[in-house]
Amino acid sequence: MPTVPHEVPHLSVEQLFASPARVRASISPDGTRIAYLAPWRNRLNVWVQDVDSQEEARCVTADDNRSVHVYHWTDDPRWLLYEQDGDGDEKWHVLRVDLDDPEADAVDLTPFPGATAIGFEMSVSRPGKALLRLNHRNPVEFDLCEVDVATGELTVLAQNPGELDGLMYTPKGELYAQIWTPDGRIELVEWDIGTDDRRLVATFDGADYPLGINPFQLTPDGTGIWVGSNRDSDLTRLVRLDLATGEETEVDSHPDLDLDTRSTVFPALPSPLVVDRGTGELLGVRYLGKRQVIRALDPHFAEVLQNLERLSDGDVAGLSSDESGRHWIVSFSHDRDPGVTYTYDHSTGESRLLFRPFPDLDPDSLAPMTPVTITSRDGLALPSYLTLPVGAEPAGLPMVLLVHGGPWHRDYWKFDPTAQLLANRGYAVLQVNFRGSTGFGKAFLKAGIGELAGKMHDDLIDAVDWAVDEAGVDGDRVAIFGGSYGGYAALVGVTFTPDVFAAAIDFCGVSNLVTFLRTVPEFAKSQLFNNWYRYAGNPDIPEQEADLLARSPISRVDQIRTPLMVVQGANDIRVVKAESDQIVDALRARGVEVEYMVKDNEGHGFVNPENNIDMYRMADSFLARHLNPWPDAT
Repeated sequence: MPTVPHEVPHLSVEQLFASPARVRASISPDGTRIAYLAPWRNRLNVWVQDVDSQEEARCVTADDNRSVHVYHWTDDPRWLLYEQDGDGDEKWHVLRVDLDDPEADAVDLTPFPGATAIGFEMSVSRPGKALLRLNHRNPVEFDLCEVDVATGELTVLAQNPGELDGLMYTPKGELYAQIWTPDGRIELVEWDIGTDDRRLVATFDGADYPLGINPFQLTPDGTGIWVGSNRDSDLTRLVRLDLATGEETEVDSHPDLDLDTRSTVFPALPSPLVVDRGTGELLGVRYLGKRQVIRALDPHFAEVLQNLERLSDGDVAGLSSDESGRHWIVSFSHDRDPGVTYTYDHSTGESRLLFRPFPDLDPDSLAPMTPVTITSRDGLALPSYLTLPVGAEPAGLPMVLLVHGGPWHRDYWKFDPTAQLLANRGYAVLQVNFRGSTGFGKAFLKAGIGELAGKMHDDLIDAVDWAVDEAGVDGDRVAIFGGSYGGYAALVGVTFTPDVFAAAIDFCGVSNLVTFLRTVPEFAKSQLFNNWYRYAGNPDIPEQEADLLARSPISRVDQIRTPLMVVQGANDIRVVKAESDQIVDALRARGVEVEYMVKDNEGHGFVNPENNIDMYRMADSFLARHLNPWPDAT
């Protein structure tokens, strides 16, 4: 590798992509224990330590196959639950750990081979019980179930007749559900399970919610739902929807920002709602622009939040408290001090640094992620982020255009290990929220309708031109790199605009929109009407099938002359391996250079650290060969 001609230390791939030392801490409801994720046999597992004891933490899960990423305290501090799938197949199970019996094995509370548990939640009104949706009876129908955490007994509260989604159960035993209709509406209905009568409560325009409505959460008394609504508004605000009348009443809004709904895509990210641990009442609401804003709705929480925000100049990320609201654990999102985590006692005002997930990373060696706004050719403002190499002159830099997935997601200010690796190697890194990204208002979102490989891609090309003109980028040394939709965008880049990019990396990206849509899991197909069918097209309609194919990279594979790297998880159920196989096979048949990495124990995105390390080592070498980041280095 070339020597970096400045004083910033060379960061290894392992430093950036190995498992964190500790991460995602939270406190038990009684305030006596702290849980967090840390490595055990090179996999993240759940560890627990007593708050006041000097004894070392102990590992309470024992998964040496795949890292644990999501766990839950229950209302009884004896029991802790975690979620796990098998090698990326997204067949999620919920498992129970007995913290009072260190020798006991974890118990699978959803022991149904091939089934998937989703929508897990503890109920304030039903202590000791957990609600979830489970397709153990029929792979395409998720029944509403309740699990007794202590005994493991599972009760089916409502058997899904087939077209209902997001079943909810009120403290009074009333059932509500969503229906995603073929004409693009989301209906909320009250469902009488005995008679199958359905009373329409409210209707939403599905095009406004391509991935569903977030939040969509019962109020503690069960008489209403907190809803992220953009009805009669461009921005999404928080309303209370009355279940008796269907009337929406505003709870909170921000004049310039959308609710922070990133958890729609990544459930491990914070919910837009901050709620009281003991009562379930609303404490605060998260909004997201260039940076996050939390608006406190409760006087006690306002005092707590003010003190927590003094601990870091990052954005409040993970947040948990005991039921008394006295003891808190907070972690922060930050571009150069990732995941720094503190404990805080509101009764004394005292705080303590609990850990840094990456203690070997010096913030001074990391590159700032700077918000910038780029204007598209048709005048649309594109909120973006530019990361420049530390210590390098912004002149003649090679650049990597890093494209987010979704496309119904967004880039945001955070520690991004991919951007940091690239900046450390001497590349400028540009992340663009192209039209169709979420979090910038309804009009910005719907500007993406019909624009795959069209104006959505034009936005990326306009961003490259901006970087050349305004950020000192060498236009002959620009690469495009993305995963999922970002992988599709990378393939579009080298097929629709083959002269723009000097290299491309596609990570689990779509090569053929028609075959992609036909291989979506059956249980998810009802929701395609509001996202892919609405925004791109329905392959079952011949003229739309033809248009989808025309917007697919596979239809222009003969245009590819750019060096390409493709990465794929063999167990991916969202973008199946055939999407990568067909583009690689077509290129190899033409003798075009393509590097192909497949990991047999991964799905849509890599989890196991050794696989991420392999991929980024390969990407590091690939980009160095084709972009030559330090041509004058010796």
